[in-house]
Order: sequence, then structure tokens, then C-alpha cells
Amino acid sequence: MKRLLLPLLLVVALMAIAVAGYWFKRPAEAYAVQCADLLAGCDFTHRGSTARVQFSAQPVALQAFGLSVAVANTKKVSAEFQMVGMDMGFNRYDLRPARPGEFAARITLPICVSGRGDWMLYLDIDGTRYALPFSTR
Repeated sequence: MKRLLLPLLLVVALMAIAVAGYWFKRPAEAYAVQCADLLAGCDFTHRGSTARVQFSAQPVALQAFGLSVAVANTKKVSAEFQMVGMDMGFNRYDLRPARPGEFAARITLPICVSGRGDWMLYLDIDGTRYALPFSTR
């Protein structure tokens, strides 16, 4: 009986770890923000105030570009980049204050071996998450 119990407990423990990992990795729900041109910048509403997100250049894999977010009365802004339906690893950036009410970072996206360019920018502004789709060249 002991010979069977130990492997069974090991399998149950590994399954519990896998389920917990999936549960904690699951992203929080995000508010969709439609943006026609992130180079020109896009405005959206964050907790009753206007927020603006903008890229400094057209995103190209392995080439740095700037990301700026302007929003009043904010303490923390982070950005995460994922491809739609594909895990691209850890691509999270904490934006730093550039001037009062504005946060910025230099971003470098990884290359996708399949050649895809459909990305999702997840902005987290003081715990509220926004999703903005965009494409790379």
C-alpha cells in the first residue's frame, strides 16, 4: 500500500502546483481601449480622468522605442506586452516618472519566430488594467 501511496501523493502534489501556477499567472481582467494609432497617441478614461498613451516610434522587434503614459494623480504605471494567444515570456516594464503626471520607459519587443506581429499592450495604472492591441512591422 505504501508503494502506491507515495507516487499517488507525488502526482497529486504536482497537479496542485500546476493548477496554482495557472491560477496565479492568469492576468486580471482588462478594459479594452480602442486606439487607431499609438504613434499619434490615444486618450481614454481612467477613474474619471483622461489618460494618454503614446509610442515614440513604430514598434519593430528588437529595436527600442519609447512608451509614455500621461495620467494625473497616479503612483504606479506598468506595461506588459504579449502576443495574442502566444506566450512571449516576461515582457513587463515599470514606467518611471518623466515629469509630473507622465510616466515613460524604453521598450524592446522580442522577435517572434513565426513572423507574427499582432501584439497586446496591457497597461496597469494603479491596479486598473487596460488592453490596447497594436501591430509591429
